[in-house]
Amino acid sequence: MMKAAFPMILFAALPLPLLAANPKPEIERPAASAQADAALHTVRQIPEACTRIEGRFTGDAGAPYDMQLVRTSEHCQPRAMFLEFAKVNPSEANGWKLNEVVRIPSAACRSQQALVEVWRKPAGQQVALDGQGQNRVYLEDAKAQAAAGRLAALPAYSARLQMEGRPCR
Repeated sequence: MMKAAFPMILFAALPLPLLAANPKPEIERPAASAQADAALHTVRQIPEACTRIEGRFTGDAGAPYDMQLVRTSEHCQPRAMFLEFAKVNPSEANGWKLNEVVRIPSAACRSQQALVEVWRKPAGQQVALDGQGQNRVYLEDAKAQAAAGRLAALPAYSARLQMEGRPCR
């Protein structure tokens, strides 16, 4: 009887900020396949922001992973913004949601992995769907809204790169 109560006491004794420190991501996937040094790969694609996050392990102990934002197409019309993480400092307290945590292991250094947190900030209003379940924007309606100063806020995304594990070099 004492053994069953002991874990509950330990859990209850944890400070509340520690329990809330790691929000659960909206999308959960297993870790990506291990990537070799200098192999360019897609970390995550965000079609509504016309953005693809690309990364590669560098083999440099000082900066083991390089992450870049790439526009998916010059003709793509973004329906969301991609903002710099340091400027917006996403957190649930600021209205952001942890969208996904992407883990990319290194093939050359099995004890190390890149961790990319993708955060999403909803636009704050529900999108109206038509009878077919589609969000349609009509040019004349959009022009009238813009002229009246009633443009809808765009959703936003941001990403942060961190390294986990022990470096091999």
